[in-house]
Amino acid sequence: MWIDTKHRSNAPEIMDNFNMEGEVLRDALDKIAAINHFLGGNKVTISGVEQLIGNVSHQKTIRIIDIGCGNGDMLRTLSKYGKRKNLNFQLIGIDANDFTIAYAKKLSADYENITYQCRNIFDGELEQCDIVLCTLTLHHFEDQEIVTLLKNTSKVAHMGIVVNDLHRSAIAYYLFKLVCLIFRLNKMSKDDGLVSILRGFKKYDLIRYCKQLQLKYCSVSWKWAFRYQWVIKNYEC
Repeated sequence: MWIDTKHRSNAPEIMDNFNMEGEVLRDALDKIAAINHFLGGNKVTISGVEQLIGNVSHQKTIRIIDIGCGNGDMLRTLSKYGKRKNLNFQLIGIDANDFTIAYAKKLSADYENITYQCRNIFDGELEQCDIVLCTLTLHHFEDQEIVTLLKNTSKVAHMGIVVNDLHRSAIAYYLFKLVCLIFRLNKMSKDDGLVSILRGFKKYDLIRYCKQLQLKYCSVSWKWAFRYQWVIKNYEC
């Protein structure tokens, strides 16, 4: 039977257990990063950052916080991008899982402009920055949590917020089963991946959040592979 994707699922993901650790989690983090590279997912975030920074001076330090950073792959990609473009990035990754943060630190040891924090983003305010990234993060939260999170982050992100998340689609759901075979995903990664898609978004979900947040400057765009890029600007350009 064709999967119903009209409404967001509230089914839990195994990886949402902040106390999880070990080889299964490490493998899942690496496979998520590999799939992002294979499908060009990180480019969605990069292009969103480009929209926000515009023609910023190369002398300016741009502080970017990545919420739900996982193994830090997005930050390492950004660091390389910044060096190619002669941009001065200061990159901070936040994740609530201590094992995940320790692994991200290990993989990022050669990147001087990347630091990490282990914390729950709903515990206290984020520090002031220029850009907040939410790459494959928002779908882990319920609707009201998403609105609360973005309302809080918009207060500290001077330039804005870049959301890169999943399009809730039956086609994406069944294509992901093929991806599972290609990348030989473990059972946890397979099950969580399918749940993630069902917890993803339709465009009307994101438009509804925009209205709730009363955003003045934002754009929602569909991107390959079954992603939505949501760029929230805190300034008029």
